[in-house]
Amino acid sequence: MTDFDHDSSTDQRWAELLNQALEARNYSYSPYSKYKVGAALLTKSGKVYTGCNIENVGHSAAVCAERTAIFKAVSEGETDFAAIAVATENGGSPCGVCRQVMREFASDLIVIIGDVTGQYQVLTLSDLLPYSFGPENLPHS
Repeated sequence: MTDFDHDSSTDQRWAELLNQALEARNYSYSPYSKYKVGAALLTKSGKVYTGCNIENVGHSAAVCAERTAIFKAVSEGETDFAAIAVATENGGSPCGVCRQVMREFASDLIVIIGDVTGQYQVLTLSDLLPYSFGPENLPHS
């Protein structure tokens, strides 16, 4: 885990972002796993996009909360991300697919992982996805 210089305003911002993720978690459609996830994505412009997980009987058609929030932002023209908060019952971390989607847009993304009690940890995407592959790794023609 990366150590951050914590100050009260930063800690408050992360707690607020986690609260938005917890609120988004209420909209989870998860009748199969019963594992509700909410996400709140902070863009560098200051706007927040939220998302929840949406399951489907054909499990491969399900979409995670993190990707829902990211895709909402991208569909509205936002592609510069500062931080994402992910809220689950037990503080579970983003899946591998979500980590790669995050990496597409922000190699330096701050990731706040929290639970329903409001406890959280702050990491970087590099902590979660070391030696990542991003757009800059593709050969240019």
